[in-house]
Amino acid sequence: MALRKISQMSQADHVLVTQAVADAERHTSGEIVTIVTDLSDHYEDMAMAWASAVAFVALVTYATFPDFYIGLIDGLTGGWGHEYTMGEYVALLLTAVALKWIGTWLILKWMPLRLALTPQATKLARVRSRAISLFKVGTEAKTIGRTGVLLYLSMKEHRAEIVADEAIASKVSPETWGDAMVALLDEVKSGNPGAGVAAAVAQMGVVLAEHFPKGTENPNEISDRLIEI
Repeated sequence: MALRKISQMSQADHVLVTQAVADAERHTSGEIVTIVTDLSDHYEDMAMAWASAVAFVALVTYATFPDFYIGLIDGLTGGWGHEYTMGEYVALLLTAVALKWIGTWLILKWMPLRLALTPQATKLARVRSRAISLFKVGTEAKTIGRTGVLLYLSMKEHRAEIVADEAIASKVSPETWGDAMVALLDEVKSGNPGAGVAAAVAQMGVVLAEHFPKGTENPNEISDRLIEI
């Protein structure tokens, strides 16, 4: 399913980030790619999982206390009692459970609630997976020296990832990007995603310049512009 295209970043943010990338790459043979998205996954499976859990609890409850719920039905129908056959009772039970499932699923169409009920580990894994997928398409092996690195920010999950190409990953451990991630998230939490991405890029440039200094021949192999998807 295609994710909704948004504009989390202003034109000024685009200019700021693009300039930050250009400045960082003046001192390194590395190539920095920046991508910002509104949402990395729609978590439809989480909505279905919660709906199924609620339906199961309802099924157990109805089956455990049938007289109570049959009494409620009789009350709603004017107090006329009815001796339900096993087939009728099963039909009522399945209908009630189905309504619970559908109702819960519809409620969870509201994305803020769906995200709130999605485990942090799941969101982290989905953002990482999306970042790696985008890295493979637009950054991996796109430079002669395998020196591309992707900075990926997913706004609604409040998550960011840095994914590096083969040459960089062999010399730079994931922990080394810690300062860049802190710089990014501090600004994002303050409502300045553009400034956050630019600050992270600057920190990434410092790391890249140390391990991959600028060479005599170093064409700009990947566009510096910020990408929104």
